Amino acid sequence: MMFPIRCFSCGNVIAEVFEEYKERILKGENPKDVLDDLGIKKYCCRRMFISYRIGEDGREIIDEIIAHDERYL
Repeated sequence: MMFPIRCFSCGNVIAEVFEEYKERILKGENPKDVLDDLGIKKYCCRRMFISYRIGEDGREIIDEIIAHDERYL
């Protein structure tokens, strides 16, 4: 699944800060501090970031799905 553009619950646009969130998480910053700095205050929006899987190498789940599909074509 790709990162959603809007929060599923409240509809706020959240994708505009995802790249910065991802970069800072990969640098080792605390997700709580990053979300606070980015101004993501609602718990429903924060959930969207926290529950989205980003590997240590920066790969997202969609990258793994594509690799899996290419392997079996």
